[in-house]
Amino acid sequence: MNTLSNSELTIQVSPHGAELCSIVRNGHEYLWQADPAYWKRHSPVLFPIVGSVWEGRYRVDGQTYEMSQHGFARDMDFELLSQSATELRYRLADTEETRRKYPYPFVLEIGYRLHGACVDVLWQVANPASAEMYFQIGAHPAFNVPGYDEADPRRGFFGFAPSEGLEYVRIAERGCVAPDVHYPMPLADGLLPINAHTFDIDTYILEDGQVREVTLYDNGKRPCLRLRFDAPVLGLWSPPGKNAPFVCIEPWYGRCDRAHFSGEFKDRDWVQRLGAGETFRGGYTIELL
Repeated sequence: MNTLSNSELTIQVSPHGAELCSIVRNGHEYLWQADPAYWKRHSPVLFPIVGSVWEGRYRVDGQTYEMSQHGFARDMDFELLSQSATELRYRLADTEETRRKYPYPFVLEIGYRLHGACVDVLWQVANPASAEMYFQIGAHPAFNVPGYDEADPRRGFFGFAPSEGLEYVRIAERGCVAPDVHYPMPLADGLLPINAHTFDIDTYILEDGQVREVTLYDNGKRPCLRLRFDAPVLGLWSPPGKNAPFVCIEPWYGRCDRAHFSGEFKDRDWVQRLGAGETFRGGYTIELL
């Protein structure tokens, strides 16, 4: 693990997946600690896809490739590029192994920067090739439910900014969505109550940049943490049916395929395009409150 600390908090990051594994403030751990009985990860970075491709296969220029859910970056070892008092930065580049799954050359950098009670998560994707490339990238951080009590079905609340007129789409089959069917977010007094059955539907997927901030509140409606982002898609998830002690707040530049999609990778919903020599920059901020 690599560690960063300031007067407010301490984080730990693993070079495996360049994954954020701990956020501690005043002796309190905010990030899920990967108990495999519920979910074995902390905060994986999703690249070069978010979610699933239909039937585990996708096509580039007529050639078929196979890709497992959320891509391969989360399961690869990154190189530590730099470490300062306030920032860590990691690097992953394409290899012969990755090109068998994903034919595009790439350079992926992931950084973590501390300031006050905030962690900036920094993503950079560079296209070193002479042809365009397509990709998706997303976050999957899991946060401990504040004051979790297994016997109490209440888990707190999500708050959104903005919060008016929010709609979501659902997973339909085989990990893929039915994006043409929209559901109103079931808010009460502007908040989404979280309980043992909130995630029976699996994932809430909010598209079209509807939300720029999500705040996690405890059962007393006291704010605990906030995520700020510019990503066009947001996922909210906790394992269905497991009464899990964590929730995930996931900014995405992409999402899973629509069910039965059989087109080219470049035509997937919410795919990102980079021209030759271009660089994408994105990320999000975690603020402890």
